[in-house]
Amino acid sequence: MSSRLHFLDNLRTFLIFLVVLYHASIAFQPGFEDQWIVSDTMKSNAIGLIGLYGDVFAMFLIFFISGYFIPITLKKYSVATFLKIKFTRTIIPWMLAVMTLIPLYKVIFLYSRSLPQEEWQSYFHFFKRTGSDLSIWSNDPTQQWLWFLPVLFLFQILYLVLSKTKLLHVEITLKQAVLGVFILGLLYSLVISNLGLRGWTYTILIDFQRERLLVYFLVFLLGSLCYKLKVFDSDQRNRKYLIIANVVLGLGITVFTVVALNLFLNIVYPDRNYFIVSRIVDVFAYYTSLLLTMLSFLYILLDLFRHKLNGTNSLMRLLNRNSYQVYIIHMVVIGAIALLIMKWSAPVYVKFPILTIASYFTSNLLVYVYHRAMRLISGK
Repeated sequence: MSSRLHFLDNLRTFLIFLVVLYHASIAFQPGFEDQWIVSDTMKSNAIGLIGLYGDVFAMFLIFFISGYFIPITLKKYSVATFLKIKFTRTIIPWMLAVMTLIPLYKVIFLYSRSLPQEEWQSYFHFFKRTGSDLSIWSNDPTQQWLWFLPVLFLFQILYLVLSKTKLLHVEITLKQAVLGVFILGLLYSLVISNLGLRGWTYTILIDFQRERLLVYFLVFLLGSLCYKLKVFDSDQRNRKYLIIANVVLGLGITVFTVVALNLFLNIVYPDRNYFIVSRIVDVFAYYTSLLLTMLSFLYILLDLFRHKLNGTNSLMRLLNRNSYQVYIIHMVVIGAIALLIMKWSAPVYVKFPILTIASYFTSNLLVYVYHRAMRLISGK
């Protein structure tokens, strides 16, 4: 059996589309006027639920899939070649992106707000305008969506170290691993929260969400374990686990929605300071439901794509091949298209799907044209 499974490629492509969907939705959400590339004149509070739910599982699953393929590369190549491949595929695109796409992001950010363009050095993510309001993105640019690339490279290096030092050569079942992800992830998140360390760390090289960093890595390792245990070699479907996952998902996402929205309102209105039970219980319920929802989504989507969407065709091969580059460029594409339709007075439920579909299509088209040009240049 080929180590390259169509359903994982298809799932990753679907997740990239969800990332485009999520990022397009933020243009129409109130509260992001000082941060997002384009803040549309039409707003909707309800559209925020897309981000609330998408943020629960999309990036976790992308790390899981990346983790699944990492042992294949390490087994196939020497350490030096492995490092070269990962650096070339991850860090070089990141370096090019932060030096070109982040400045483009700021150009669109300022233009969409009818603000004058600024001095050239302020367009890079390592700039910080001293004495200004740093809550405004243009005064303190960050890597935004590009945070994923350095974090992924860090995980790849950590996996290499753990593998070569034989720290990963531990006999563990998949059930034990999933339980470990839940328990360790919950403890880690609670500690970070109780220490008041929630939020993002921004540096020149790497940005990361502190309460999620270890959980992302644990899910990445879970993906690699699934490859080692040959979890997907069998076509047998465990309907009992699927039913359990759906029940857990229903309960988890209900609790998560209620608690997360309440905690979000406390952030928006600091004087509110309202908790459903108490701060400790609410925070515990938040992280518990988040992890249960994430793991349930992970199982259900893997099962769905494995058994129902494991085929391929010319269109899917094209979209799968484009997905990585689509992720890298999609934000500025969203910004450019959002800028074009910003003054259009159509309702959100019309503008949002148009922005999403147009951004995804245009991103794929640009990547396709780039690949075609490279083939023509190389004579292939």
